Amino acid sequence: MQQEARTVVREYAEAVFRRARTPMEPLNYEVDWADQPSRHLSYPDAPRLPLPADGPTLPTLRDLFTGADRPPAGGWTLPALATLLRLSYGVLDRRLIVNWNQDLAKRTHFEHAVWGRGTASGGGMYPVEIFLVAGASAPLLPGVYHYHTGQHVLERLLLGDVAGTVRAAVGDAAGAADSFLVASIRFWKNSFKYNSFCYHVVTQDLGALLGSWDLLAQGLGVPLPRLLGFDPAPVDRLLGFDGERESAFAVVPLSWAGAEPAGATAPVGVTAPVGATAPAGATAPPETRVRYRAFERSRRLREFPAVAAVHRAAAAPAVPDPDALAAAAPGDLPGEPVALPAPLLDRLARPLSMVLATRSSSFGRFRRPPELTAAELGTTLAFATAGRHHPADAGLPADAPSLTRLWVFANHVDGLATGTYAYCPRRHALLPAAGEPAGGMSAFLQQQYFLTNYTMGQVGAVLAISGRLDAVLDAVGPRGYRLLNAEIGAVAQRTYCAATAQRIGCGAVLGFDNVAMDDALGLTGGDERTVLFLLLGHHPEDVADVVYRL
Repeated sequence: MQQEARTVVREYAEAVFRRARTPMEPLNYEVDWADQPSRHLSYPDAPRLPLPADGPTLPTLRDLFTGADRPPAGGWTLPALATLLRLSYGVLDRRLIVNWNQDLAKRTHFEHAVWGRGTASGGGMYPVEIFLVAGASAPLLPGVYHYHTGQHVLERLLLGDVAGTVRAAVGDAAGAADSFLVASIRFWKNSFKYNSFCYHVVTQDLGALLGSWDLLAQGLGVPLPRLLGFDPAPVDRLLGFDGERESAFAVVPLSWAGAEPAGATAPVGVTAPVGATAPAGATAPPETRVRYRAFERSRRLREFPAVAAVHRAAAAPAVPDPDALAAAAPGDLPGEPVALPAPLLDRLARPLSMVLATRSSSFGRFRRPPELTAAELGTTLAFATAGRHHPADAGLPADAPSLTRLWVFANHVDGLATGTYAYCPRRHALLPAAGEPAGGMSAFLQQQYFLTNYTMGQVGAVLAISGRLDAVLDAVGPRGYRLLNAEIGAVAQRTYCAATAQRIGCGAVLGFDNVAMDDALGLTGGDERTVLFLLLGHHPEDVADVVYRL
C-alpha cells in the first residue's frame, strides 16, 4: 500500500515537473472568476472575539540572523498570538502597484483589490486556514476558534476542552502543551484557478506560512514546534472537514505564559461571554465536531482527480527514518568555490514587523540599472538558508542538514561572472555548476519562462530551490512530498524577507521549464530536482504605487 502511494506521489510530481512540455489535465481549463471562492473564509453565525491590534515589539532581521540575545517570553500570550496571526496571514494593506501582471487593470476596481499580507502565496490565493484549539490553561475559554484573516478576529466554533483530540493525534510530540494551532488547507481556494497543479502550490504555501511563524516565534522569544507527520483524521473530524476537500496539514503545540492547567472547561455548545468562567468538571464528549458551518461563496465546487489522488496518497501518517532523512540532504558539489562578500548586516537592520508589512512580489517591476550586487545576493542567500525547517516530529537533530539547496542563475550581478552556481551555506560561497547556457543567460531564462509577467533581461539573478524528492519519499513515505514542499516554501519566505529588508525586489515563480533548468544546472540524470524559483533584482525608484496601510 505504501509503495502504491509513493508511486502516485512520484507520478504527480513528475507531471508537475514536466508541465511546461506536457500540460496537466484538464486541458483548456477556464477559470470562472465570477464564481471564485471568498479569499477570507468565515463562519457568519459564530461569535467573534476581537484580537489585540498591538503586540510585542519585534527585533530586526539582523538580530534574528546574528542570534542576538532576547529574553525568553516564558510562553505565549494573547497579544503575542495576535501578532503572529496578523503579521503572517492577516490583511495588512491595500496595494495598487503598476507592473506587468496580466490582471492589473481590474485591480484598480475595489471589488478586485489586492490586499497585502506578510506571507507569500502562489497566485495570491491564500488557501491555508488557521484554527486555535484552546485548552484549559489558555487565556480565553477552552474551545475551537477560527482565525478570520480579513477582520483579525477569532470566530468561536465550539466551547469545551477538546484539546485531547489533537493531543491524541500528534502523540508525544505535543509535549506539555494543552493548546494547539492547526493549519489546514482548503483546496478549492487554490484549485479553482490552478486545477490539478493545486496540490503542489498549496503545500509550498503551507511552508511559507510556517516560515513566517518561525521568524515571528523567534522574534517573540517563544517556542513554535511544527508537527507534520500526524494522523489528520481525528483533527479533521473535530474541525468538520471531510478530509478530501479540506484537511489539517500542520499542528503547532502552544504553551501559555504563567498558566496552570485549570482542568475546568465549558460545556459543548454553550455560548458564554468572552472572559466568563467555565463550569467546573464539564468536558466535551469524544468525536465532538465544531457546531458552525463555513460560508461558501462559490455555487459550483469542482474536484480534480489528480489532486484527490495525490492527497489521499500523501495523507498517510509519516513514520520517518531519521538517518535516511538526514542522508536525503543534497551533498556538496566539487569545484573551486567562489567566495561571496560578507552579509550586509546593516541592510538587515529593519524590524521584522516592517519587513512583513512591506513584503510584496515584484511581478514586472525589475529594472536595470542599478545592478544587483554580489553582496546583496550573498546576504539574501545567507539569510534564506539560516533557518532550520525540520518538523519536530521528524526525529532529526537541530543541526541536521537542510533538505533543500539553493542554486543561482547569475544573470546581471555586479561582482559575479554570469553563470550557474550552487550555494554552500557552510562556506558562504558559490560552487560553479554547468556554466553559462548557450546564447546567453537572459535569452535562456526568457525562453524557459512560459508566462509573460517578467522580462528576464531586467532580472539580476534567478534562485532555484531544489530537493531530492525520491530520497525524501524513501525516508518518510508519501508524506515526504508535503514535508519537502513545506521546507521549500519556508526558504522562499525567508528569501522574500531578506530581499525586502535590503529594498531589493523578489518574485517567486513556478513558470519555468524545470527540465531545461535542471539540465542547465547539471542535474540531469540524478535525483535532485529544481522545484521553485525566485527572481531577484532592483526596482525603479520612481514608481506609481498606492499603498493604504490598515
